[in-house]
Amino acid sequence: MKKSTRNSIFYIVTILLCSLMMYFIVIKAEEMEAGKHVIHATSESNYFNDFINSITHNIGHPLAILLAQIVTIIFTARVFGWIFNKIGQPTVIGEIIAGIFLGPSFIGMHFPEFFGNLFPKESLGNLEFISQIGLILFMYVIGMELDLKVLKKNAQDAIVISHASIIIPFTLGLALAGLIYMEFAPEGINFLSFALFIGISMSITAFPVLARIVQERGISKTRLGSIVITCAAADDITAWCLLAAVIAIVKAGSFISSIYVILLAIVYVIAMIKFVRPFLKRIADVHSSKTTLTKPIIGIFFLVLIISSYLSEIIGIHALFGAFLAGTIMPENIKFRNLFIEKIEDVALVLLLPLFFVFTGLRTQIGLLDSSHLWQTTGLIILVAVTGKFIGSAIAAKFVGQNWKDSLTIGALMNTRGLMELVVLNIGYDLGVLTPEIFAMMVIMALVTTFMTGPALDLINWVFRKQKTENELTEISQSQKYKILIDFQTPEKGAELLRVANSFIKNQDDNSLVTAIHVMKSSEVQHFNLEERETEIFEPIIEVSEELHQDVTTMFKVSTDIVFDTIDVAQKGDYDLMLMGVRNSIYSGSLLGNILGFTTKIIDPDILIGQVTGKENMFDHSVFNERTKQLLNKSTVPVGIVLDKNFTKAEKVFLPLFGNKDADLLKYAQRLISNSESQVIIVDVSGYTKRHSEVKEIIRSIENIAPNHISLSYKQQLDKEFLDEMDLMMISMESWKNLIETKSIWISNVPTTLIISE
Repeated sequence: MKKSTRNSIFYIVTILLCSLMMYFIVIKAEEMEAGKHVIHATSESNYFNDFINSITHNIGHPLAILLAQIVTIIFTARVFGWIFNKIGQPTVIGEIIAGIFLGPSFIGMHFPEFFGNLFPKESLGNLEFISQIGLILFMYVIGMELDLKVLKKNAQDAIVISHASIIIPFTLGLALAGLIYMEFAPEGINFLSFALFIGISMSITAFPVLARIVQERGISKTRLGSIVITCAAADDITAWCLLAAVIAIVKAGSFISSIYVILLAIVYVIAMIKFVRPFLKRIADVHSSKTTLTKPIIGIFFLVLIISSYLSEIIGIHALFGAFLAGTIMPENIKFRNLFIEKIEDVALVLLLPLFFVFTGLRTQIGLLDSSHLWQTTGLIILVAVTGKFIGSAIAAKFVGQNWKDSLTIGALMNTRGLMELVVLNIGYDLGVLTPEIFAMMVIMALVTTFMTGPALDLINWVFRKQKTENELTEISQSQKYKILIDFQTPEKGAELLRVANSFIKNQDDNSLVTAIHVMKSSEVQHFNLEERETEIFEPIIEVSEELHQDVTTMFKVSTDIVFDTIDVAQKGDYDLMLMGVRNSIYSGSLLGNILGFTTKIIDPDILIGQVTGKENMFDHSVFNERTKQLLNKSTVPVGIVLDKNFTKAEKVFLPLFGNKDADLLKYAQRLISNSESQVIIVDVSGYTKRHSEVKEIIRSIENIAPNHISLSYKQQLDKEFLDEMDLMMISMESWKNLIETKSIWISNVPTTLIISE
């Protein structure tokens, strides 16, 4: 008997025997119901009613309500986040609006029954605690992403700007509190507690939102971007320490009583830095990879997070401060921090954080602002907030030596409040310091100041559109210089392209400029390790530049549109040539044909590229193909695509001459002769110079200036020996296409090739 048949028989017999036994047990058990007074349904309608009642009971179960709330919140937050992202606003704005939309200000007002069923009052406690867990994880990530090293580099100017951007709005907040205390402060709350929370609310800056805006605008690695990030980092640390002190004062009831809390908090911070941090570092030194980072090790770090949050809550300075501190004392190993951020970020940001936004929205009752006086007060709060943070930061930046454009830009960015403001407001609401009316006003202020950041930056750039910053003047040189832009995707290709660029300008000294640009998608980076990423990316280029004694300007950009930003730099910089590289360019014929969208007609690819080993599959055609075509189609700057075969020098160069486009490349040949003393051989394959005597005259004029450095040949076939002697081939894009389409076998033997499209 086959094994499958035997298994089937066993399965059927087992099911039948067990079914008979269960039937016998149920029949016998019904006899025992007589003494239990069991009531049975007597009709089909009763059975159906029991089913409906069961479903209704299940829907009203606390767990079912919580899950329904989470599904609704995440879906709504994603929709609003997507909408606001499309109009150029941070996603966090959309998520906050989603919370207000689901709260009593809209859904609760227009669909009260649905709102009451989805968000019953007794369920809000569960939602609050889960949102607090999300906030704790989020603050842990923020602490890890805060690079304390950046504070050392721009400390002097940044600390002045940062502290001015706190003390000025804080002072104005205290003055505002004096105006509105009698009308809006809750009963039993003293002026000091109310004023301190209004002041800290005016002083906060949303470091995560600011960092994302800086990245998306491509200024993260400029001098301005570095100062702003440093200011925000210093602001974050100072504001959270100040908030901890304010919470201590409010909870203690008086300033004198709060001194004990603050002293205890200082002891706690010192213990975390002096004892816990070295302990975590020793663990990270041993377990710094995914293979060695086991679950028990991860458990240790999460235990530190939870204990730190617990202690800060017990001390009286809020659990979020403990989570933030736990993140900042994490080992400085970037890879190690990234492992933790990857594990936490998606759950914290996608699943749990939107719950906090909606919980805030449930508390925000815009309907309470039902008079012109209340809206005038809201306007006053917004005015004080913008004046203190925007104007205060801008004045401080101008005082330390920034120009007006950069000063106003710093002010606009520091005025971003976002999520961090909501955290402060919710703490104030929980402590009973803020009434529902003032809470709603402050939430509106947080939305307005965050929303205005993008338009304010656009307006500043428009007003100062003719003024270039010092950094821009460095990147965009004077028109009389010969400027080459190297656009590379991998560090190795960048070094190869620099060698080619150097051949065109190495004798020009100060009258030339080489800029190497690397543009990354904003979705692929974390702002806290950009500096190390930049160092790794440009390291091979710096090494080659030192070897060649060639100055090179590096430009690192984070962008949402790589092609647009690359072309924008090339065109604004008025570059004379943009060099690009492709991976595995040794397989030049078929590979570049695929990249550029050409169709090669060669039946046997081995004839074209030699014996292939499959390495060409390493190249990501789907990404680079489209990018290369877009750059070629949209760029007004001449583009040179380098197919590298271990290029080192341009001692021997040949230029196959097929048509007008190739004749235009003689100017590049002349540059190679002037700067690299190249031996240039013009190979007139089709007798072009015989039909165009003016081209022949140009060649002769170059020969008169540099005798023995240029020659004209009428070879119709290029043998392998000739090609092996060459270091570089220059050819127009048009002629390269023709070579692909006419199945030119000699392409497989060409040296490093520079394909130029003008």
